[in-house]
Amino acid sequence: MIWQLTSHRSALVTPLIFGLLLQAPRTQPSTITQPNFVLLLADDLGIGDVGCYGNDTIRTPNIDGLAEEGVKLTQHIAAAPLCTPSRAAFLTGRYPLRSGMDAVNDYRVIFWNAGSGGLPPNETTFAKILQHQGYTTGLIGKWHQGVNCESRNDHCHHPLKHGFDYFYGMPFTLISDCEPTEPPEMDRAFRRKLWLSTQVIGLITLTAVLGRLTGLISVHWKTLTCLAGFSLLFFISWFSSYGFVRHWNCIMMRNHEITEQPMVTERTTSLILRESISFIERNKHKPFLLFLSFLHSHTPLLTTEKFLGKSRHGLYGDNVEEMDWMVGQVLDAIDKEGLKDTTLVYFASDHGGWLERQEGERQLGGWNGIYKGGKAMGGWEGGIRVPGIFRWPGVLPAGKVIDEPTSLMDIYPGKVIDEPTSLMDIYPTVVHLAGGTVPQDRVLDGRDLLPLLRGAAARSEHEFLFHYCGAHLHAVRWHHKDTGAVWKAHYVTPIFSPPGAGACYDRGFCPCFGEGVTHHEPPLLFELSQDPSEANPLSADTEPLFDTVIRRIGRAIEEHRRTLTPVPEQLSVSNVVWKPWLQPCCGTFPFCWCDKEDDNNKLVDL
Repeated sequence: MIWQLTSHRSALVTPLIFGLLLQAPRTQPSTITQPNFVLLLADDLGIGDVGCYGNDTIRTPNIDGLAEEGVKLTQHIAAAPLCTPSRAAFLTGRYPLRSGMDAVNDYRVIFWNAGSGGLPPNETTFAKILQHQGYTTGLIGKWHQGVNCESRNDHCHHPLKHGFDYFYGMPFTLISDCEPTEPPEMDRAFRRKLWLSTQVIGLITLTAVLGRLTGLISVHWKTLTCLAGFSLLFFISWFSSYGFVRHWNCIMMRNHEITEQPMVTERTTSLILRESISFIERNKHKPFLLFLSFLHSHTPLLTTEKFLGKSRHGLYGDNVEEMDWMVGQVLDAIDKEGLKDTTLVYFASDHGGWLERQEGERQLGGWNGIYKGGKAMGGWEGGIRVPGIFRWPGVLPAGKVIDEPTSLMDIYPGKVIDEPTSLMDIYPTVVHLAGGTVPQDRVLDGRDLLPLLRGAAARSEHEFLFHYCGAHLHAVRWHHKDTGAVWKAHYVTPIFSPPGAGACYDRGFCPCFGEGVTHHEPPLLFELSQDPSEANPLSADTEPLFDTVIRRIGRAIEEHRRTLTPVPEQLSVSNVVWKPWLQPCCGTFPFCWCDKEDDNNKLVDL
């Protein structure tokens, strides 16, 4: 009987062990010591705009396919709700406040190619570390981290100074001013005030001249001359910058050379895709990092004719579907070169969708699903919760999707991880996989994601995440590791207008401070695993742990602030304003115009 039981157990255990041994290679560490990296970052894409995150009307089969073949993060958080600071955090693995890339004023992003602010030269990007590990590194698309510091050609903030061997794209960001047929977007309200002021000054000058000529006003001609000169100088002072936004900001560069000024938007998508595929083909025999920083889906929503009118969500939906097609083309290039199993592919957005971006009845911004708020809102989930997808066949699990967190992620392929993660986590993850070492002389806020992605760790290493709006702390997230609860305390929230609208439609952006925000004492508290839409704030009357949670988060804020050190403000007014001596120019300033792209080169067939 004992023999029979033993034999029966052996008959059960042996196939089980054999099965596990056969299954193990699916999630064992790869023998590849230096995988390739293809990092795909969308611009202004809302988490609700992607099929695998719940959208059933915008078609994104290629992004959805990445999720089916890899790991999808459902609580992937941007370090800032706007382009410049979020991307600075992504590149450095640090809160943008640490590098001076968040603002105490209303100028929360880089406004001009000819500004002097940008990612400081003493910051170490993951690209710079990978260069030292023997990687060829390339950035295709949007930069928006500054260009020059003191002279037109010092390129102190340029991608090539921050670890990229090759750059093709926009040193700035895509804006509606880049499209001649679109109404201006950049500083729209301020420009209206400047025009109004110019007209008022001009009217006063004209009235004074007419009064002098008719004898109604006794004014010296010298005074009138000075007044007319002041009117002219005032006009020139602002029109020399804002009147030529398309020439100053809408340019394309290859490394340090300007190739288009202004850019020819009709072919931008083809050129960016061509450059991306060419980079993969050129570097297929050695380890490479490609950071494809899409211009999609930022306004003016450049979309080729092939995709116009194809979606059920107007121009915005067309634009997202075109970006998904571009993702598919890049993935096909990886497959064609036999690199699929040796390449880690990552897809995300730099922050949430822009709810307020409208032109008449047209909605030109994204959708953030069930999450409150959007772009520019530092605390609400809609501004900072973004898609996050990893694919690496043979190393990361793929296939089945499970909705709840579990410590058995290595058994269940395609696991959806609902643990708090950050775009800053890409930094240490990529560096460690490349065999490098993260800097030891500074605070790093990102965490290596590989153990979590593979299932070797059950929980995210982030206990606290701090959500800034500019340089102002708006909210804090606490991931209680013992219970799995995710608490979030809001200390400052924007005042929506009209009330209850969910965004700041009368402003275009929600502010970070001043009369447009509400300070909460005690803070608003939510438990995100139970209330991801942040619809029902808790109180001491409804939540027994309220006081305990608020005290613990308060201590975390104090500890966090002790790690901050003063640094130069890269987005100060003096750094943000247009400086003609810093303006990138492919001719003799101010006659900056060129088109150096060879139209005979074969573009990707759209």
